[in-house]
Amino acid sequence: MAMIETVNLTKRYGDLVALNNLNLTLNEGDCFGFIGPNGAGKTTTIKILSTLLKPSSGQAQIAGLTVGYQNRQIRPLIGYVPDFMGAYEDMVVQEYLEFFAAAYNINGAHRKKVVQDVLELTDLGYKATAEVNSLSRGMQQRLSIARVLLHDPKVLLMDEPASGLDPRARIEIRELLKELKRMGKTILISSHILHELAELCNVVGIIERGTLLYAGTVTDILQKARVGHVVHIGVVDRHEEAAALLRKMPGVQRVTLADADHGARNGSPLIHVAFEDASPAGGTGTSRHTAAASTVSDIPSILVNNGFRLTKFTEEAVNLETAFMRLTKGLVQ
Repeated sequence: MAMIETVNLTKRYGDLVALNNLNLTLNEGDCFGFIGPNGAGKTTTIKILSTLLKPSSGQAQIAGLTVGYQNRQIRPLIGYVPDFMGAYEDMVVQEYLEFFAAAYNINGAHRKKVVQDVLELTDLGYKATAEVNSLSRGMQQRLSIARVLLHDPKVLLMDEPASGLDPRARIEIRELLKELKRMGKTILISSHILHELAELCNVVGIIERGTLLYAGTVTDILQKARVGHVVHIGVVDRHEEAAALLRKMPGVQRVTLADADHGARNGSPLIHVAFEDASPAGGTGTSRHTAAASTVSDIPSILVNNGFRLTKFTEEAVNLETAFMRLTKGLVQ
């Protein structure tokens, strides 16, 4: 079942197009990582889905309900976590949560139980009597998440929840999000901490200047960002001879020797071998891919058979950060 769906969703501010024909589908239980530079349209999207902002055109739906027309039915289904917590800082933690529970018509003994449950889930029980404004930034973010869990929403919309947190607080927030994912929540989360999104999310989208560039699984996006293969090789000596041998191999596009500053240990240079783009192109892509893959697997034995001793053999990894850099142009509104 589609829990979040947008069709040609657009938001304009005069001549500025903040969001341009966004088409997204998130199924129940998905954890979607929304990636893009500042000003790309992430917060605009989240505010529209949170019923806080009206789109200029297009449509957004939450669990089949249309944003802008069925907002009263949508709001009990969603939990919105902004990047900063907001007001009510003069309350203690338990009062803060009870206030918002009452706003959702959670009353009596049930309210106390719900508040206690979310305090336990977010590991804030020992801070129940602490003033909100005395909490660290990380604890305030956990409290903000606790607040939106009071009414047990099906969909969580999170705008940079780890923004400004120290490493320990980020890890704690990440573990909390993993637990919410295990609980079956549908989560849309924007973040600049890309390696954590890769670990947390099963689908991601890259947006730039209001336009969605790519959306799909992390594996698919990494594959789109891969341009050929690069292998880093270290040999004990005779580096120039090894490089010359590698240049003759099929599928090899470029062989370079790193200088001592960028090379292996003790100043020994590394040999960088770049292969042709493995993406199928016309009728030749498959054969190029086969040649490159065969060469990569053959390199160690060929070098050893020619008297070289290997000290390193690694393939350059493409992670979500390098994919983002390769697939975007660094443009902002």
